[in-house]
Amino acid sequence: MAKQKRSSVAEQLPAIAERYERDGVVVADILDDVETVAHRRALDIGEAALGPLHYMNKVHTVMRSPYDLATHPRVLDIVEALIGHDILLYNVDYIIKEPGSDAFVSWHQDLTYWGLADDDAQVSMWLALEPATAESGCMSMVPGSHRGGRVVHVEQPSDANVLLLGQQIVGVDPATARHYPLAAGQASFHHGWTVHESGPNRARHRRVGLNVQYLAPHNRQERDDAATMLVRGVDNFGHFRTEQPPDVDFEPDAVARFRELDQAMKQSFKTKR
Repeated sequence: MAKQKRSSVAEQLPAIAERYERDGVVVADILDDVETVAHRRALDIGEAALGPLHYMNKVHTVMRSPYDLATHPRVLDIVEALIGHDILLYNVDYIIKEPGSDAFVSWHQDLTYWGLADDDAQVSMWLALEPATAESGCMSMVPGSHRGGRVVHVEQPSDANVLLLGQQIVGVDPATARHYPLAAGQASFHHGWTVHESGPNRARHRRVGLNVQYLAPHNRQERDDAATMLVRGVDNFGHFRTEQPPDVDFEPDAVARFRELDQAMKQSFKTKR
């Protein structure tokens, strides 16, 4: 039997914001079982229509499910508590580890290649659509590491490393880190300077998560062609081009544009900041 719909996070928001400020990461319940199953099924349909969606950027411009998840009221309530009422949706992609996969993500900080003007006016969400456990390769993070700012990264690309350039921090002490397992329907929210990694998937199921980035409108990104969607509040700055959510899934023009946007994002991540 499906669980009852989880209660509003409104009463939890002060504690969530306090923990995020302290640790640079916080976990919250977002979806009930019925919602989780429906959105997990939407991914299967999307992969059948578009091919593999692992690390395909801007998927919210071509499919309703990732857009609806990224703009879920519980999600936006938490994002608002962390970066303010006015919220831009910057990017959405699925991150998938197949069962038995050796794929891993090395120790890194997300903001290393983003080129943002205000490092604190952003937050990332990782929403589990399948259980993310230590066995299936959940994220490990170093609580409080976001307060130290940028750490030196080296680039060591490998076929197994999910990160495009194999960027990694050398010498992270595992004793300073902790696992952040997520049940299906839970999400973690983390700061772009929070040091984190994830291991291979040794479970029998796919580890499926939706990865979403949000910005406050006053923020800037170095790429002149960067685009966002306003998903709450107002944008009084206009630093980004405007994207539109899809009316229906897989509209041909949207599919073509989605593939262009994905390649542009991947190219931007290869640019040194």
